[in-house]
Amino acid sequence: MDLGTIEDVVIPSDRSGLPPGAPDTAVIAGGTWLLSEKQDHLTRLVDITALGWPALVVDDGLDIAATCTIGELAEARFDRDWPATALFSQCATALLASFKIWRVATVGGNICMSLPAGAMISMAVSLDGVASVWSSDGSDYSIPVVDLVTGPHENALRAGDVVRSIHLPRRALEATTAFTKVALSPLGRSASVVIGRRDRDGQVVMSVSASTVRPYVLRFPAIPTASDLKSALADSIPSDAWYDDPHGAPDWRRHVSVRSALRVLEELS
Repeated sequence: MDLGTIEDVVIPSDRSGLPPGAPDTAVIAGGTWLLSEKQDHLTRLVDITALGWPALVVDDGLDIAATCTIGELAEARFDRDWPATALFSQCATALLASFKIWRVATVGGNICMSLPAGAMISMAVSLDGVASVWSSDGSDYSIPVVDLVTGPHENALRAGDVVRSIHLPRRALEATTAFTKVALSPLGRSASVVIGRRDRDGQVVMSVSASTVRPYVLRFPAIPTASDLKSALADSIPSDAWYDDPHGAPDWRRHVSVRSALRVLEELS
């Protein structure tokens, strides 16, 4: 869609070229959502794709540039013993987007959109992803993705903040994982995504997203019992946190998420 109110497109080649944040300004990378509907409040776009960030950098873990496309992440192969990277394609497939979208939509954009069904949010929180953020005052800060996303279309970013990358720690990438997705129809938007992770030290991490207004992560020192898992889900996720939209009612989302968590637990066990 053409955005008829846009008067200026800024394409910075380095950080100094990033303009300060303003209500009429939006950062664009892939733009698959931004260009999908009217944005009458915007007059300026800041295109960050010319900043030249490498999509994927392997160090003591993995750094995923905010401008890395979903296709690049889903199709990446690594010469490390990182079983959890199977989640990259699993979560990308949960978007149910065409290959054309995969080639344009970005990991950072999907996370910053902060939609409950954001598949890259599910991936990042399940692997203890931490976002590195550039502030408009020139400082940097880090924030776990589970804390970055605070609600539907809501996050902790301040005006002018730009997510630079997402870091996934090596211990999470080395873990065994299990993935479940539920939707009302085979090609429907994700109504529940539950991902389990069993680290090499025995710790178990369980993430719940898509069915809730923001992602939730539960941690256990070892494999919990089914009863302990159900109790932890009830204690950790408030009753008003289950999402309600045409893709699923809150009580149904809660039911299928608990059932999915038990299935994930069985697989990890």
